[in-house]
Amino acid sequence: MIFITLTYSIFIVLLTIFFKKKKIFSNYTGDNHQLFSNQKNIPLVGGIFLLLPIILINHQNYIFSILIITIFLLGFCSDRKFLISAKKRFLFQIIIVFCCVIFLNLEIATSRLVFFDNFLQNYIFNIFFTSFCLLILINGANFIDGLNGLLMLNMTSVIFILFKFDLINVLTIDKNFISYFFFIITILIILNLFNLLMLGDAGAYILSFFVGYLIIKCHFLNTFISPYFFITLLWYPCFENLFSIIRKLKTKFSPLSPDNNHLHQLLYVYLKNILIKNKLLANNISSLLISIFNLTIIFISSINFYSSIYQIKIIIFSIIIYSILFILLEKKIKKLKG
Repeated sequence: MIFITLTYSIFIVLLTIFFKKKKIFSNYTGDNHQLFSNQKNIPLVGGIFLLLPIILINHQNYIFSILIITIFLLGFCSDRKFLISAKKRFLFQIIIVFCCVIFLNLEIATSRLVFFDNFLQNYIFNIFFTSFCLLILINGANFIDGLNGLLMLNMTSVIFILFKFDLINVLTIDKNFISYFFFIITILIILNLFNLLMLGDAGAYILSFFVGYLIIKCHFLNTFISPYFFITLLWYPCFENLFSIIRKLKTKFSPLSPDNNHLHQLLYVYLKNILIKNKLLANNISSLLISIFNLTIIFISSINFYSSIYQIKIIIFSIIIYSILFILLEKKIKKLKG
């Protein structure tokens, strides 16, 4: 298996170089939200290379494989501009995620709030709530995939914590493939940091859904662990999405339309204009700074994952830090522009 993994890694590198030289599956379309960071032709093929490893991890579940491929195709159509309308894309997301929740038996077991748990015991409500959580995660993950390595580093950290504390041991997935998955995604992160490839919507969709799938399954089968620990693991992409929706509604901007006012983008613009002139370096450092902060939050949360009060304090702290940084960076950038 090690030989196959190494062969596949070499295949990824060579094919990525080929795609980049031939400008196949290029990322740059001239959309306004791309202008803040990257104007080069970089292949959106990360999702293509992630598809097989993710399927192999849970290869015994054929329904999972079919649904992952379906999610990938939705993202691929978005990347290739076959599906331009954000409303239609979101509608397809809703339909696919609902199917995933139903056919994969995904369920939020408990919130440790008696009144809300009464609602969760209702099958229909649970389907809607679980689907809502997955949609928040998927779209939030797509939002933070604006800097090199940011999404992959965040999601990899989450999978690593689940693997380290043996929380996925009760799942019917191939644990050996998890180790090979880490190697493959490390290769993709390196290629991404050097601007040789990007995940694209296809990659962001399947990676975030896969992590969401693991989280929900681990939560359901480890109810002795606080559900807020699992929320803490995913607080950043989820809060990014919710915060963006509120921010856009406040400014009468469509929540489904991309913009340049996410925290990672503001940090990038600030570093590029004040400290680092090189775009790629500013991009990577911005990504690494946020990833280090998130990894720190995840590590602290794992110290006591049984206590809900402890986890809620960490979530509140993370949100406060995010909000303060957002306000400060937004003000500084306005001064730069003014």
